[in-house]
Amino acid sequence: MLDINLLRKDLASVVDRLASRQSPQPFLDVARFQALEAERKAIQTRTEELQARRNSLSKQIGQLKAKGQDTVAVMAEVGGLGDELKASAERLEGIQVELHAMLMAVPNLPHESVPLGADETGNVEVRRWGTPRTFDFAPRDHVDLGAPLGLDFDTGAKLSGARFTFLRGPVARLHRALAQFMLDTHTREHGYTECYTPYIVNREILEGTGQLPKFKEDMFWVSRGGDDSQREQYLISTSEISLTNTVREQVLAEGELPIRLTAHSPCFRSEAGSAGRDTRGMIRQHQFDKVEMVQVVHPERSYEALEQMVGHAEAILRKLELPYRVMTLCTGDMGFGATKTYDLEVWLPAQGTYREISSCSNCEAFQARRMQARFKNAQGRNELVHTLNGSGLAVGRTLVAILENGQQADGSIALPAALQPYLGGVALLR
Repeated sequence: MLDINLLRKDLASVVDRLASRQSPQPFLDVARFQALEAERKAIQTRTEELQARRNSLSKQIGQLKAKGQDTVAVMAEVGGLGDELKASAERLEGIQVELHAMLMAVPNLPHESVPLGADETGNVEVRRWGTPRTFDFAPRDHVDLGAPLGLDFDTGAKLSGARFTFLRGPVARLHRALAQFMLDTHTREHGYTECYTPYIVNREILEGTGQLPKFKEDMFWVSRGGDDSQREQYLISTSEISLTNTVREQVLAEGELPIRLTAHSPCFRSEAGSAGRDTRGMIRQHQFDKVEMVQVVHPERSYEALEQMVGHAEAILRKLELPYRVMTLCTGDMGFGATKTYDLEVWLPAQGTYREISSCSNCEAFQARRMQARFKNAQGRNELVHTLNGSGLAVGRTLVAILENGQQADGSIALPAALQPYLGGVALLR
């Protein structure tokens, strides 16, 4: 959530920066915001006048009583002031609720270094690593390659519907090995603490990281019987949600920063609005696994931490010998809570293109303000932390990349050396 004082002091600048996201609809109803602010100021001014008048009349009542004079008229006026003050307080609370709701729907402001653009065509390539392999046979996609290895879309659809996958045998073991390899790398080499989080969270937790209220239709909702049947809960769409909220409503010591957390979890997304996209295979699923990275850092270190986090995701791809490129997302393609985002895209031979496998974002204080996550700074004052998140990596898409980049003419899969110890030393998956 943006700092409302920023809007009050420099609304025009905020509107300009929001416009750089190039949404067809404005994120902020400026006229309504200005009207509410004007009313808020008027009520606060009137409240101060009423309180001053009531204080003056209270003194007058004391003086009249001391002189034995009648106080009925003055006390009646004080009563009237009390009624007006109560009405003003109620209206002021209503204004604050409406302003808060408006701010909850406004995205973060893009960092000045983010390129301008309306969609993914405006993203800027930063670097590439690895050379896409040249095949002496027609490369097959992961659906055909995975079927003999236990990649079963029919059973997934039978159990749960479209965009669910059932894994068995070698491909299930590969999926597990990839997640373990990622966790080991992040904890042993990159300084993250491994976590295991709930998969169901309360509404306010999703508000804290920005998934609610805007993206409610993209979430899977949870209901249950008993006394808690009306409690609003959701399946997580990423463990960023639960990991980041571990510092919710806390005041950390400066020495506790940075905090680096990682977790492997399933992720659940209804993919509302994505009908017809990537319907073949594992690229876009309602349930998929991801190893997530989260950092909670000092505000002065957040952009340094962003570059570091991108490097951590790149390290996984390099160890797995997968060609990739790093892209800076433009203003129109960034996520709701991000100020700056890098996407890592892995090469998929069957598609002949790069596809997203990791997204690393700096949210600055946007999430922290929603969560009231703070630290005690050097001056002894409470200050909002900065939060970052990144995929390290999406396990299913990594499995896709391993299958397609490692495929052999006979349908077996050559495994990268770094992964072989996690599969009992096996070099070929068949």
